[in-house]
Amino acid sequence: MKIALYKESRQGETRVALTPDTVKVFVADGWEVQVQKGAGSLAHFVDEAYVAAGATVVDAPSGDVNVRVNGPTLAEAQALPEGSLHLSFLSPLLNQDVVRALNDRKITILSFDLLPRISRAQYMDALSSQATVSGYRAALAGAEYFDRFFPLLTTAAGTIRPAKVLVMGVGVAGLQAIATAKRLGAKVRAYDVRSAAKEEAESAGAVFVQLGVTADAAGGYARELTDAEKAEQQAALVNEVANADVVITTAAVPGRKAPILVTKAMVEAMGEGSIIIDMAADGGGNCELTKAGETVVHGGVRVIGLSNPPAEMGASASFMYANNVVKLLGLFGAKGTLNPDWNDEVVIGVTVARNGQVNHAPTAEALGVAHVAITPQPKENA
Repeated sequence: MKIALYKESRQGETRVALTPDTVKVFVADGWEVQVQKGAGSLAHFVDEAYVAAGATVVDAPSGDVNVRVNGPTLAEAQALPEGSLHLSFLSPLLNQDVVRALNDRKITILSFDLLPRISRAQYMDALSSQATVSGYRAALAGAEYFDRFFPLLTTAAGTIRPAKVLVMGVGVAGLQAIATAKRLGAKVRAYDVRSAAKEEAESAGAVFVQLGVTADAAGGYARELTDAEKAEQQAALVNEVANADVVITTAAVPGRKAPILVTKAMVEAMGEGSIIIDMAADGGGNCELTKAGETVVHGGVRVIGLSNPPAEMGASASFMYANNVVKLLGLFGAKGTLNPDWNDEVVIGVTVARNGQVNHAPTAEALGVAHVAITPQPKENA
């Protein structure tokens, strides 16, 4: 059976879903791999490297398994082989027309956004791997845009105090932003609505900000705040934001609009020359003034909306993503053949639709179609 690797069509995207090394893994396992011409060039993976790994480079690939980083456009979805399997960051709730087109063609639709957040799935968690890149890039963007030094400097011309950085959201991206800003010499404070984040933030080198508003949920994740809790949170955050030179926001919700953490009033309380790096800009932004891919100046404060930060490190981001693809597809087939284990909670969790039926309940509701759950079948005793 064939795996097809496509060149990304999103503007500014540099990542690719498979590297030559991961192609070599699939070829060794009995798969035929077709690579679209130039698919990896922006991440510095040339066509010749794919050929050396055992792939065939073609103008228009077509496979039993089709992989991308970003979801396909509507036209690209309609061109995929009927009955095949598709894997990407699809964000099905935000790309309903594409999901409908894929489902009409009875394509098995997999989205990394839906991967269960369990220990066994960590090795295939592309959300976390790409968040690592985003957090690193957000801290570097803070140092780049801030027109003062990050570290404490004692010079013959005088002493320069270290920058005060506030990281909002202590997930994978936030922890990487904390660690990177700390390595650059900044004084770092961090905030999260999860009480469990305190130990994680402190281990990365930050002082944890406790505001009295928590939203702990099962499994160490955060639940959505009530309107009253949001108001209390924002009132308590004003002074923290005002005292920071650089605010880095990292609170993204896969497939949904990002929560507002920094209001216009908070921005107006910040000092002249301060900056906000909004890593969640593509999801609407954590700052009320954010515009994705743009720098907004308000009252002497710059709000930088980072758009697709992993694409700024195409080589490393592709390396991590491709390894996630190998691990996940290993649950869907081996030795060159698709054979998913529909009793596996990871396989079930990541599947949006199959056989023309929508298996992800929120997507089915959004599309206005019947939800057909995948029910694990008990295994017979030997």
